[in-house]
Amino acid sequence: MKILIAADMEGITGVVHADHTNPSHAEYGRFRRLMTADVNAAIKGAFDGGADEVIVSDGHWDNRNILIEELDSRARLNSGSPRPFSMVEGIDSGVDGVIFVGYHARVGTANAILDHTWSSGRVDGVWLNSQVVGEIGLNAAVCGHFAAPVIAITGDQTACAEATALLGAVETVIVKRSSGRNSAECLSPEVTQDKIRKGAKRAVKRLAAGQAAAPFRLEAPITVAVEFIRCEQADAAAILPVAHRAEGKRVEVTAEDMPGAYRAFRALVGLASA
Repeated sequence: MKILIAADMEGITGVVHADHTNPSHAEYGRFRRLMTADVNAAIKGAFDGGADEVIVSDGHWDNRNILIEELDSRARLNSGSPRPFSMVEGIDSGVDGVIFVGYHARVGTANAILDHTWSSGRVDGVWLNSQVVGEIGLNAAVCGHFAAPVIAITGDQTACAEATALLGAVETVIVKRSSGRNSAECLSPEVTQDKIRKGAKRAVKRLAAGQAAAPFRLEAPITVAVEFIRCEQADAAAILPVAHRAEGKRVEVTAEDMPGAYRAFRALVGLASA
Protein backbone atom coordinates (compact mmCIF):
# COMPACT_ATOMS: atom_id res chain seq x y z
CA MET A 1 0.00 0.00 0.00
CA LYS A 2 1.11 3.50 -0.83
CA ILE A 3 0.10 6.21 1.63
CA LEU A 4 0.23 9.97 1.15
CA ILE A 5 0.58 12.11 4.28
CA ALA A 6 -0.61 15.64 3.50
CA ALA A 7 0.54 18.02 6.23
CA ASP A 8 -0.60 21.49 7.17
CA MET A 9 0.49 23.46 10.24
CA GLU A 10 -2.47 25.11 12.00
CA GLY A 11 -3.69 21.77 13.34
CA ILE A 12 -0.27 20.66 14.59
CA THR A 13 0.36 19.88 18.26
CA GLY A 14 0.45 23.04 20.37
CA VAL A 15 -0.27 25.57 17.61
CA VAL A 16 -2.75 28.22 18.77
CA HIS A 17 -1.62 31.46 17.10
CA ALA A 18 -0.49 32.71 13.69
CA ASP A 19 2.90 33.56 15.21
CA HIS A 20 3.49 29.81 15.54
CA THR A 21 2.98 29.25 11.80
CA ASN A 22 4.59 32.34 10.27
CA PRO A 23 8.18 31.85 9.05
CA SER A 24 8.98 35.46 9.90
CA HIS A 25 8.26 34.97 13.60
CA ALA A 26 10.71 33.63 16.17
CA GLU A 27 8.16 31.05 17.38
CA TYR A 28 7.97 29.38 13.96
CA GLY A 29 11.17 27.35 14.42
CA ARG A 30 9.73 25.54 17.43
CA PHE A 31 6.54 24.62 15.68
CA ARG A 32 8.06 23.45 12.40
CA ARG A 33 9.94 20.95 14.56
CA LEU A 34 6.65 19.89 16.16
CA MET A 35 5.12 19.65 12.69
CA THR A 36 7.92 17.31 11.64
CA ALA A 37 7.38 15.23 14.77
CA ASP A 38 3.62 14.90 14.15
CA VAL A 39 4.34 13.83 10.56
CA ASN A 40 6.93 11.31 11.76
CA ALA A 41 4.35 9.82 14.12
CA ALA A 42 1.97 9.36 11.18
CA ILE A 43 4.73 7.83 9.05
CA LYS A 44 5.57 5.34 11.77
CA GLY A 45 1.91 4.47 12.26
CA ALA A 46 1.39 3.99 8.53
CA PHE A 47 4.28 1.55 8.29
CA ASP A 48 3.15 -0.20 11.48
CA GLY A 49 -0.26 -0.62 9.85
CA GLY A 50 1.15 -2.31 6.77
CA ALA A 51 2.10 0.46 4.35
CA ASP A 52 4.83 -0.39 1.86
CA GLU A 53 5.51 3.18 0.80
CA VAL A 54 4.88 6.62 2.31
CA ILE A 55 5.21 10.00 0.65
CA VAL A 56 4.73 13.30 2.44
CA SER A 57 3.36 16.55 1.01
CA ASP A 58 4.38 19.66 2.96
CA GLY A 59 1.31 21.86 2.53
CA HIS A 60 1.78 24.96 4.69
CA TRP A 61 2.78 28.47 3.53
CA ASP A 62 5.40 28.03 0.78
CA ASN A 63 5.55 24.26 1.38
CA ARG A 64 9.00 24.38 2.96
CA ASN A 65 8.37 23.71 6.64
CA ILE A 66 9.15 20.08 7.45
CA LEU A 67 12.74 19.50 8.55
CA ILE A 68 14.00 16.85 6.18
CA GLU A 69 17.02 16.13 8.40
CA GLU A 70 14.59 15.03 11.12
CA LEU A 71 12.14 13.21 8.85
CA ASP A 72 11.72 9.43 9.09
CA SER A 73 14.12 8.15 6.43
CA ARG A 74 11.59 5.64 5.11
CA ALA A 75 9.42 8.46 3.69
CA ARG A 76 9.94 10.78 0.73
CA LEU A 77 9.11 14.49 0.99
CA ASN A 78 7.42 16.74 -1.57
CA SER A 79 8.66 20.24 -0.73
CA GLY A 80 8.57 23.66 -2.39
CA SER A 81 6.11 25.67 -4.49
CA PRO A 82 4.42 26.04 -6.93
CA ARG A 83 3.57 22.48 -7.90
CA PRO A 84 0.67 20.80 -9.75
CA PHE A 85 -1.28 19.42 -6.78
CA SER A 86 -0.15 21.85 -4.09
CA MET A 87 -1.21 20.54 -0.65
CA VAL A 88 -1.67 16.98 -1.94
CA GLU A 89 1.31 16.80 -4.26
CA GLY A 90 1.99 13.19 -5.22
CA ILE A 91 -1.67 12.18 -5.25
CA ASP A 92 -1.40 11.24 -8.93
CA SER A 93 1.29 8.62 -8.30
CA GLY A 94 -0.92 5.64 -7.42
CA VAL A 95 -1.80 6.45 -3.81
CA ASP A 96 -4.07 4.02 -1.95
CA GLY A 97 -5.00 6.22 1.00
CA VAL A 98 -4.36 9.69 2.42
CA ILE A 99 -3.73 10.94 5.95
CA PHE A 100 -4.27 14.64 6.71
CA VAL A 101 -1.91 15.80 9.48
CA GLY A 102 -2.27 19.20 11.15
CA TYR A 103 -5.43 20.29 9.34
CA HIS A 104 -7.80 23.06 10.41
CA ALA A 105 -11.47 23.97 10.00
CA ARG A 106 -12.85 26.09 7.17
CA VAL A 107 -13.22 29.86 7.34
CA GLY A 108 -15.98 31.13 9.62
CA THR A 109 -16.06 28.12 11.95
CA ALA A 110 -16.47 28.75 15.67
CA ASN A 111 -14.08 27.20 18.22
CA ALA A 112 -11.51 26.35 15.59
CA ILE A 113 -7.82 27.20 15.75
CA LEU A 114 -6.86 29.63 12.95
CA ASP A 115 -9.96 28.84 10.86
CA HIS A 116 -9.49 29.86 7.23
CA THR A 117 -9.70 28.50 3.72
CA TRP A 118 -6.42 28.87 1.85
CA SER A 119 -6.00 32.59 2.53
CA SER A 120 -7.09 34.46 5.65
CA GLY A 121 -6.78 37.77 3.86
CA ARG A 122 -8.65 36.92 0.66
CA VAL A 123 -11.13 34.07 0.95
CA ASP A 124 -14.43 34.26 2.83
CA GLY A 125 -15.95 31.02 1.53
CA VAL A 126 -15.57 28.24 -1.04
CA TRP A 127 -18.14 25.96 -2.66
CA LEU A 128 -17.77 22.91 -4.89
CA ASN A 129 -20.97 22.22 -6.82
CA SER A 130 -22.80 24.38 -4.24
CA GLN A 131 -21.40 22.40 -1.28
CA VAL A 132 -19.45 24.54 1.18
CA VAL A 133 -15.92 23.24 1.76
CA GLY A 134 -12.65 24.23 3.39
CA GLU A 135 -9.19 22.87 2.74
CA ILE A 136 -10.34 19.48 4.03
CA GLY A 137 -12.99 19.25 1.34
CA LEU A 138 -10.93 20.81 -1.44
CA ASN A 139 -8.03 18.44 -0.95
CA ALA A 140 -10.21 15.41 -0.27
CA ALA A 141 -12.02 16.02 -3.57
CA VAL A 142 -8.72 16.03 -5.45
CA CYS A 143 -7.78 12.79 -3.71
CA GLY A 144 -11.18 11.35 -4.62
CA HIS A 145 -10.62 12.10 -8.29
CA PHE A 146 -7.66 9.71 -8.10
CA ALA A 147 -9.76 7.13 -6.19
CA ALA A 148 -7.82 7.68 -2.96
CA PRO A 149 -9.84 7.99 0.25
CA VAL A 150 -8.87 10.19 3.16
CA ILE A 151 -8.42 7.61 5.92
CA ALA A 152 -7.36 9.77 8.88
CA ILE A 153 -7.04 13.37 10.04
CA THR A 154 -5.26 15.07 12.95
CA GLY A 155 -6.09 18.53 14.29
CA ASP A 156 -8.43 20.17 16.77
CA GLN A 157 -11.85 18.76 17.60
CA THR A 158 -13.59 21.07 15.13
CA ALA A 159 -11.45 20.12 12.15
CA CYS A 160 -11.96 16.45 12.99
CA ALA A 161 -15.73 16.96 13.20
CA GLU A 162 -15.72 18.77 9.82
CA ALA A 163 -13.89 15.84 8.24
CA THR A 164 -16.25 13.27 9.69
CA ALA A 165 -19.35 15.19 8.58
CA LEU A 166 -18.04 15.51 5.03
CA LEU A 167 -16.09 12.30 4.47
CA GLY A 168 -17.68 9.70 6.74
CA ALA A 169 -15.94 7.35 9.13
CA VAL A 170 -12.36 8.60 8.89
CA GLU A 171 -9.97 7.97 11.78
CA THR A 172 -9.71 11.17 13.83
CA VAL A 173 -6.91 12.18 16.20
CA ILE A 174 -7.70 15.25 18.31
CA VAL A 175 -4.46 16.90 19.45
CA LYS A 176 -6.09 19.96 21.08
CA ARG A 177 -9.54 21.26 21.99
CA SER A 178 -10.14 24.75 20.71
CA SER A 179 -12.12 27.28 22.71
CA GLY A 180 -11.59 30.10 20.20
CA ARG A 181 -9.59 31.05 17.14
CA ASN A 182 -6.44 31.57 19.17
CA SER A 183 -6.97 29.39 22.24
CA ALA A 184 -7.06 25.68 22.97
CA GLU A 185 -6.45 23.07 25.63
CA CYS A 186 -3.37 21.35 24.21
CA LEU A 187 -1.93 17.91 24.81
CA SER A 188 1.82 17.44 25.12
CA PRO A 189 3.83 16.27 22.10
CA GLU A 190 4.61 12.98 23.83
CA VAL A 191 0.90 12.27 24.14
CA THR A 192 -0.16 13.50 20.71
CA GLN A 193 2.57 11.69 18.84
CA ASP A 194 1.54 8.40 20.42
CA LYS A 195 -2.10 9.12 19.51
CA ILE A 196 -1.17 10.01 15.93
CA ARG A 197 0.95 6.88 15.51
CA LYS A 198 -1.83 4.64 16.80
CA GLY A 199 -4.49 6.45 14.75
CA ALA A 200 -2.48 6.16 11.53
CA LYS A 201 -1.86 2.48 12.21
CA ARG A 202 -5.59 1.83 12.73
CA ALA A 203 -6.47 3.78 9.59
CA VAL A 204 -4.07 1.88 7.36
CA LYS A 205 -5.20 -1.44 8.79
CA ARG A 206 -8.83 -0.50 8.07
CA LEU A 207 -7.85 0.48 4.52
CA ALA A 208 -6.13 -2.88 4.00
CA ALA A 209 -9.22 -4.66 5.29
CA GLY A 210 -11.52 -2.74 2.93
CA GLN A 211 -13.16 -0.86 5.79
CA ALA A 212 -12.08 2.71 5.01
CA ALA A 213 -14.52 5.45 4.06
CA ALA A 214 -15.14 5.80 0.34
CA PRO A 215 -13.20 8.38 -1.68
CA PHE A 216 -14.84 11.81 -1.73
CA ARG A 217 -15.99 12.14 -5.33
CA LEU A 218 -17.93 14.98 -6.94
CA GLU A 219 -20.01 14.74 -10.11
CA ALA A 220 -18.42 16.46 -13.10
CA PRO A 221 -18.45 19.11 -14.42
CA ILE A 222 -17.41 20.86 -11.22
CA THR A 223 -18.18 24.46 -10.40
CA VAL A 224 -15.91 26.10 -7.85
CA ALA A 225 -17.18 29.34 -6.33
CA VAL A 226 -15.06 31.67 -4.22
CA GLU A 227 -16.46 34.42 -2.04
CA PHE A 228 -13.74 37.01 -1.56
CA ILE A 229 -13.40 39.33 1.40
CA ARG A 230 -13.27 42.56 -0.62
CA CYS A 231 -14.76 43.57 -3.95
CA GLU A 232 -11.41 44.57 -5.44
CA GLN A 233 -10.19 41.01 -4.85
CA ALA A 234 -13.16 39.69 -6.82
CA ASP A 235 -12.43 42.31 -9.50
CA ALA A 236 -8.92 40.94 -9.89
CA ALA A 237 -9.97 37.27 -9.81
CA ALA A 238 -12.65 37.85 -12.45
CA ILE A 239 -9.91 38.75 -14.95
CA LEU A 240 -9.35 35.00 -15.41
CA PRO A 241 -10.86 34.36 -18.89
CA VAL A 242 -12.93 31.37 -17.80
CA ALA A 243 -14.27 33.07 -14.66
CA HIS A 244 -17.83 34.26 -14.12
CA ARG A 245 -18.67 37.07 -11.69
CA ALA A 246 -21.68 35.46 -10.05
CA GLU A 247 -22.51 38.38 -7.77
CA GLY A 248 -20.85 40.95 -5.55
CA LYS A 249 -17.67 39.36 -4.25
CA ARG A 250 -18.31 35.86 -5.63
CA VAL A 251 -16.47 34.49 -8.66
CA GLU A 252 -17.09 31.07 -10.23
CA VAL A 253 -15.34 28.74 -12.66
CA THR A 254 -16.73 25.50 -14.10
CA ALA A 255 -14.16 22.81 -14.92
CA GLU A 256 -14.43 19.39 -16.51
CA ASP A 257 -12.91 17.61 -13.50
CA MET A 258 -11.62 18.20 -9.97
CA PRO A 259 -7.96 18.76 -10.88
CA GLY A 260 -9.14 21.48 -13.25
CA ALA A 261 -11.36 23.00 -10.57
CA TYR A 262 -8.47 22.91 -8.10
CA ARG A 263 -6.18 24.72 -10.51
CA ALA A 264 -8.90 27.27 -11.24
CA PHE A 265 -9.45 27.88 -7.53
CA ARG A 266 -5.73 28.46 -6.97
CA ALA A 267 -5.62 30.82 -9.97
CA LEU A 268 -8.58 32.84 -8.65
CA VAL A 269 -7.02 33.22 -5.22
CA GLY A 270 -3.64 34.05 -6.73
CA LEU A 271 -5.11 36.77 -8.93
CA ALA A 272 -6.95 38.21 -5.94
CA SER A 273 -3.63 39.00 -4.30
CA ALA A 274 -2.74 41.45 -7.07
